Amino acid sequence: MVSRFAPLLASFALVACVAAANPPAPSRAAPPGMVSAADPRAAEAGAEMLRRGGNAADAALATMLALTVVEPQSSGIGGGGFLVYSTGGAAPVTYDGREIAPAAADGKWFWANGAPIPIDQAIPGGKSVGVPGNIRLMALAHGKHGKLPWKSLFEPAIRLARDGFAITKRLHFALARGDDEGLSVAALSAAGRALYFGADGQPRPVGTVIRNPALADFLEQLSERGPDSFYVGPNARAIVAEVNGSARNPSRMTAGDVASYDAKARPAVCGDYRGYRVCGMGPPSSGATTVFAILKQLERFDIANLGPRSGQAWHLIAESMRLAYADRDQFLGDPDFVSVPVAGLIDPGYLAQRSALIAPDRSIAEAGAGSPAGAPAMACAGPAVERGTSHFVAVDRWGNVASETSTIESAFGSGLVVNGYYLNNELTDFSFWPTKDGCPVANRVDGGKRPRSSMSPTIVYGPDGKVRLALGAAGGATIIAQVAKAIIGVVDWKLTAQDAIALPAIYAPGGKTIYLERGTWLESLAPELRALGHQVESRGPSFKANAIEFVGGRWVGAADPRSEGVAVGE
Repeated sequence: MVSRFAPLLASFALVACVAAANPPAPSRAAPPGMVSAADPRAAEAGAEMLRRGGNAADAALATMLALTVVEPQSSGIGGGGFLVYSTGGAAPVTYDGREIAPAAADGKWFWANGAPIPIDQAIPGGKSVGVPGNIRLMALAHGKHGKLPWKSLFEPAIRLARDGFAITKRLHFALARGDDEGLSVAALSAAGRALYFGADGQPRPVGTVIRNPALADFLEQLSERGPDSFYVGPNARAIVAEVNGSARNPSRMTAGDVASYDAKARPAVCGDYRGYRVCGMGPPSSGATTVFAILKQLERFDIANLGPRSGQAWHLIAESMRLAYADRDQFLGDPDFVSVPVAGLIDPGYLAQRSALIAPDRSIAEAGAGSPAGAPAMACAGPAVERGTSHFVAVDRWGNVASETSTIESAFGSGLVVNGYYLNNELTDFSFWPTKDGCPVANRVDGGKRPRSSMSPTIVYGPDGKVRLALGAAGGATIIAQVAKAIIGVVDWKLTAQDAIALPAIYAPGGKTIYLERGTWLESLAPELRALGHQVESRGPSFKANAIEFVGGRWVGAADPRSEGVAVGE
């Protein structure tokens, strides 16, 4: 098997060597730390760790645990995530906690009657659940970087679960309109409904205090017994029983599937854009390669002079997105199963060729995938449907930076609950077609495989080699577009991170249609974009980004105004 993946390992080694040969300079003496997250209570949990003398790793991990309690529709220990971590402002390391498919899964895992089932039928129940990775990710990162005891990281989340937390407007919306977020709330298991719905079948009102004693008890046990207790023993058996015994789409997961899960250190993917160094998460995330391609393909255009209100600027951004997403859909998958041409996809020469396809005065008729060096013969079966997720950033007084994205996929994941937390539906991120035109699909389902992800935790280093910006987003496949837009806002348009995140979103996922954020001034540019040859539609504001930037000698937080997110200082 090692020889089968030799080209991939060589390309990863190349990227890692390039990063090592050109490391960012050590960070300046840093001011007090900060956490930016999608929920104030989770951000406060992370900031509490900083005040106790913990570092960015401790803060990020405590934030993730708290989000399990207060943002159950989006992320938590029943799912997975990716972490990009910089120690003292040095070149980042990255950790992969993406979920895996059971060994029994195959290319027709989501098929019935000779064809793939619709996505909305595949999400609820057991088959969509991958073995959760967040606790193993947490253990790996804490073991390498954490300062505080493992048990300390759980204390804020345990308090929130035991003492109670109020239902927010966003959580209430997900409960009332879960079908808009990927899962009909009618598909929630009885345990999944019991916490949040009254006897009348309606979601409890905004402001209702929810207590989750089952989750509090489990988190307390996990804090005392350590990460292995998640993957072996009563919790592991409960996961297997829940997914295999599900009334909808029962799975064939085993205790061995759960016990064998490992989080992995992966090489960071880095590239230079206008003197800034952009670093992110490599495969199975499609984030870093795609975000960087969008940026690098724009580098020959004077985006700065065009400005953020220019229709031509947004046309160029959309065209670059279309090309980058096409490559993403074609080539990205789990690097342990397919040869992903990472070095070829981020090669400046290749991206210059792709950029040459972009014209300022007209749209590309067909934005197909290119031919990067090292690309295997793979087929594109179209993008998987992705939603949900939560991003958070933590920085500390020593200049360490954590940029982490965590998810359970759709609203409330699979709808199944174990020990008070929701199980993910990440396996619906796989392409349901195993082959196309006789050629294998990179993101097809396989036993033990991790589905491709759009999560894009990112750290940007300035021309001085020091951390300038750490960011990420939620919103499925739009994550990549949101992160690229925010970096353009900061680097090209000299906006604050807050204003760059708040910019209206454009999403151009590789086909002919581009989507403008509904209800924003960007919609006024639709006639100009149509005149350039685009098919234009509007899309609701399902966007949620968080960031922290270093400006004026201090850390400054940013949180998406579309969300309930905040930044909390140490």
